[in-house]
Amino acid sequence: MTVPLMCVLGAVVWTALLAASVVGVRGWLVLRGEAIDAFPAEVPHGGPRYRRLLRAHLNATENLPIFAAVCLVGDGAGVFHEVLDVSAVVWVAARVVQTTIHIASPSPAAVALRATAFSVQVLAVLTHAVAIVALYLGRH
Repeated sequence: MTVPLMCVLGAVVWTALLAASVVGVRGWLVLRGEAIDAFPAEVPHGGPRYRRLLRAHLNATENLPIFAAVCLVGDGAGVFHEVLDVSAVVWVAARVVQTTIHIASPSPAAVALRATAFSVQVLAVLTHAVAIVALYLGRH
């Protein structure tokens, strides 16, 4: 398995852990007396940290397909290079940092750090895509 594909797997596991955390918090709220159907999407529920966890999970879910697609295209095209390994690892690390900050704090400093981590992810995935094209065209 290539490093980019291992990173996709890591990103999937991270996103699944966030989903399990959301479900775990909801389960805890139900055990504490909330009705099992008391979590409609259009109504805020839970405390501020829970709502940040939910948004962080949704954000991870939204960004995973883009990252996975780029990594799968590279592998499918048979393009392998250290740049792809590094950009994939950087993307996953920045995703974990962004999610952790998102859950931890809504402060302006945290929001700025979160935006920085997201920008790193965008640069990493764009670097990955451009490198795939350049490496592929360099072979053909």
